[in-house]
Amino acid sequence: MTTNPGPSQHPEQLEQHPEQQPGHRPGGHSGQRPGPTPLRRLPVSAVPAGTPAWTAERARRWTRALPPAWVPLRPRPSQVLIAVCVTVPAGFLLNRLADLHPLFAALLSLQSVWTLVRPELVRLTAPALLALPVWPPSGWTGTVATALVLAATAVLSEVRLRARRGQRAAALASAADVTAELPDARKPVRRGRFLLAAGGLLLLLGVVLTATVPGWAPSGGRGPAWLAAFLVAGHALTVFASGVVGRRRATALARVPAPVLRVLVREDGSGDTEVYAADDEDAVRPLFTVYGEQSDDEDDEDDGETEEDALSDEELDRIVDALDDDGPGPLREAVLYGSPYDGAEILLVSAPDAPAAPDDPPVAERSCGPVRPFSDTAARRRTDRARRTAEHAGRRGATTARLTAGPVRQWRAGWVDWLTCLGTVLVGAAVLWGDVGAWWRFGLVLIVGLGAALWLPELAAWRITADRSGLWVRGLRGPRHIAWDHILSVRCKGGELALDSRRVSFSRFSVHSFRWYRLEHRFGLMHPYERVAAEIDALWKDPALRPAEESPERARGWPLWPVSVVLAVAWVAALVWVA
Repeated sequence: MTTNPGPSQHPEQLEQHPEQQPGHRPGGHSGQRPGPTPLRRLPVSAVPAGTPAWTAERARRWTRALPPAWVPLRPRPSQVLIAVCVTVPAGFLLNRLADLHPLFAALLSLQSVWTLVRPELVRLTAPALLALPVWPPSGWTGTVATALVLAATAVLSEVRLRARRGQRAAALASAADVTAELPDARKPVRRGRFLLAAGGLLLLLGVVLTATVPGWAPSGGRGPAWLAAFLVAGHALTVFASGVVGRRRATALARVPAPVLRVLVREDGSGDTEVYAADDEDAVRPLFTVYGEQSDDEDDEDDGETEEDALSDEELDRIVDALDDDGPGPLREAVLYGSPYDGAEILLVSAPDAPAAPDDPPVAERSCGPVRPFSDTAARRRTDRARRTAEHAGRRGATTARLTAGPVRQWRAGWVDWLTCLGTVLVGAAVLWGDVGAWWRFGLVLIVGLGAALWLPELAAWRITADRSGLWVRGLRGPRHIAWDHILSVRCKGGELALDSRRVSFSRFSVHSFRWYRLEHRFGLMHPYERVAAEIDALWKDPALRPAEESPERARGWPLWPVSVVLAVAWVAALVWVA
């Protein structure tokens, strides 16, 4: 049956829970959340009548329809980037060593990218490759390579595409034929516009390169030139096809009333929306993630910026606070419009993440990226990471709880920084030991070495001094000052320790070192940068903990640029000597 949005008939939705208004904090933080927040309830008026709950039991039928663990469902951006970069050497080897035609070699090397991001293209291109007149390739090497690549990519893509039908059927069965019109069904669909434009331009570039190869490539090097042109066109096809598929699915979602389900959602540390079963209030098993874009109720207007449009300090603090936070947001009730499956487009109407007032309206978010399901293995990894993050937050809290008001405080470089410097020096020695005779290699090594000469002294001898007036940060040009009220953010993210100021005159301070999360988790260790960020953060937020004295000038440190000059001169002399 088809229903229109109206009051919910479910008794568990009738009780309204007042939201707790978040307290204001001075600004960024060291990655620690103040504690668990209550479930944010969705107003009854935002839930279409008769909307069923997507319970954990029903969701298990959906997860059982997912493909096996060996099928890539959630490729990370780094994996996609590696696959894109590998197409160039792979295509060259297939063209040169396996003696494959440039068009055939380009299409064959692109299969790995399409298997990760666009399996629909593999279903079309795999048979097309076999139908090309250059098939079969000359020699058994090309035949075996072609057969292995085509078989592996075709199987992975076909299993993934067939599994989508099971996921969609399970979601439709959970919705029990209850549908509702999308809140923004009458608005124009914006999904895919950028991808279509970018893909069209790249495709035009690939066509131009392909058509002009005889004019700009020498006769002996036209094979690699053809290959490069075909690869540009192939990657353009990937972007363009992603825009076409996303736009077509988003348009189909808005055309007719869509199935509706009650779920729970929250924002993860990267800005994606995690979706959970309606009764999974402990957020144990994420079902999938999707990147959403808020759908405004008012028409988009290009209004000029006024004084009222400028961000206040509190709003800027909240934005920085959210950007620096790696932890998940609060769990919220939501209504899911559409049938979720791998690659689907959906719409979510959820309670606000951080409402400014208890009566703030619900938030409607259209997907501007495909649904990405979690396999059982991926869900366990996500849960383990969340547990490790909570443990790190507990150790940071224990560290700051021991702080008391005292004299001037200092934090400085330690063993992790010195080990990082030692590794960099050893790499530089290995480079010098090799061949740097070619002019381009000599220039590249020279530039990288001069950059290291500027970076190493600050990493090996950085120092932060806290006194009554603020922080003194030692750098190449000497100590720089940040007043307590001018601090914008204090953060430790990964292997980076960073400080930033509201003042444009203060350039951002950051140092990087290696980090091994598994080792910290196994032995209950705390990275030195985490300790520094937690203690500075505590002093920043609690004036009672700050030192009551001014630091002496000698304690703030001396400029480090003379050391950089010595290192740069030594590096140039060593290069000239070995060249």
